[in-house]
Amino acid sequence: MKIATYNVNGVNGRLPVLLRWLNEAQPDVVCLQELKAPQEKFPEQAIKDAGYHAIWAGQKSWNGVAILSRSEDLQEIRRGLPGDDEDLQSRYLEASIGGILVCCLYLPNGNPAPGPKFDYKLAWFERFRLHAARLLETGLPIVMAGDYNVMPTDLDVYKPERWVDDALFRPETRAAFKAVTDQGWTDAIRKLYPDEKIYTFWDYFRNAYGRDAGLRIDHFLLSPQLAPRLTEAAVDRHVRGWEKTSDHAPVWIKIT
Repeated sequence: MKIATYNVNGVNGRLPVLLRWLNEAQPDVVCLQELKAPQEKFPEQAIKDAGYHAIWAGQKSWNGVAILSRSEDLQEIRRGLPGDDEDLQSRYLEASIGGILVCCLYLPNGNPAPGPKFDYKLAWFERFRLHAARLLETGLPIVMAGDYNVMPTDLDVYKPERWVDDALFRPETRAAFKAVTDQGWTDAIRKLYPDEKIYTFWDYFRNAYGRDAGLRIDHFLLSPQLAPRLTEAAVDRHVRGWEKTSDHAPVWIKIT
């Protein structure tokens, strides 16, 4: 099974790019983030014509997540992260596909930090940590994929010294990510490429992509039941060079 995650940065505006990549990469499952579309504006028919079933949680102008699957065996399990009934931002979906629990997430950016947005990011991270712990207790094969908006280590950012005060790289953010992985989750990219410079995001400004001034913020965390089945992982970084593309590149893993 080939599972991908892709922050599309606007599913309708980037639809030609998304469809081109789906046709080229042929993933079995895709977690999408930052749909930037209300529920009724999701391009369901175009996705269906591309060969995918879909569930999605839209939100006008911002956020939004979706899970696509080639298989009809796509069953929604959860919509929204538990722990705060007043949080209406569309950032989390869970689905069962082929015996695997697929969790799609779009973690808050948190800038400017410190401030209310950073407080929300850390509170969301804590809710996520608690939910991840409960998921582990099920003993299921689980993948938690998406845009985590965190660079876990210095290796994941092109110039660490320039990011020390950014919400994506502050010590509190990295500690929150580590608190999740310390539960027993495996960072799929780092399991296969522990020492390589790998980026998944390049800003639109200052020719970041051309200079390879990137960040690794899109991650797959695998449960102990799924981690041994990991065989491949890669970033389709060339997609970032396409016309009218997202500032993220698709990332994918293969499991047996």
